[in-house]
Amino acid sequence: MQTKKGFTLLELLIVIGILAILSTTVVLVINPAQLLKKARDSQRISDLSTVKTAIAYYITETAAPIIGTSTASYSDVTANTCFGTASVSTSTVTSGSGWIPIAFDGMTGGSPIGSLPRDPNQSVLSGNHYYAYGVTSQTDYTFKLVTNMESTYYSSGQTGDVETNDGGTNTGLYEVGTGLTKAIATSAACFQTATP
Repeated sequence: MQTKKGFTLLELLIVIGILAILSTTVVLVINPAQLLKKARDSQRISDLSTVKTAIAYYITETAAPIIGTSTASYSDVTANTCFGTASVSTSTVTSGSGWIPIAFDGMTGGSPIGSLPRDPNQSVLSGNHYYAYGVTSQTDYTFKLVTNMESTYYSSGQTGDVETNDGGTNTGLYEVGTGLTKAIATSAACFQTATP
């Protein structure tokens, strides 16, 4: 007659302890909070690239393009105290009344984008995350799009630093467009700075 063999209580406790140590180590190494921030930053880079391409297409395909005024416009700003009378809107329409004052819908063939993007971090508790748009002048058709990176990976001085190497005037913000020397009101009080 054979006896049944199983695990003793001590062996089970040792295995559970080892699994607990491994899972804690994995969480500390992977850092899921930073992964989420990095994913949102990737979305920001993609969003601004899409908008930049759409604006460039609008400028080249429209006989008399109107890309806005020298006043900056912003999306998703919860309080307007940073920008005074600047245009703040959460509207994503492409008719010219969204947060970017360009009438993409009036183009032959329709708008090159379905809607204007909004910052992927919509949590009020996370601080002010938004996109900014500014125009140097109507005659030279230069513009600038700005946002702030949230993860340490994309922030100033880090591995994937896009804020310092984008050619813009502010090394703490991500800037794209054709007029990167345009100053847009983007103080640290208005943008949430990245945290480790």
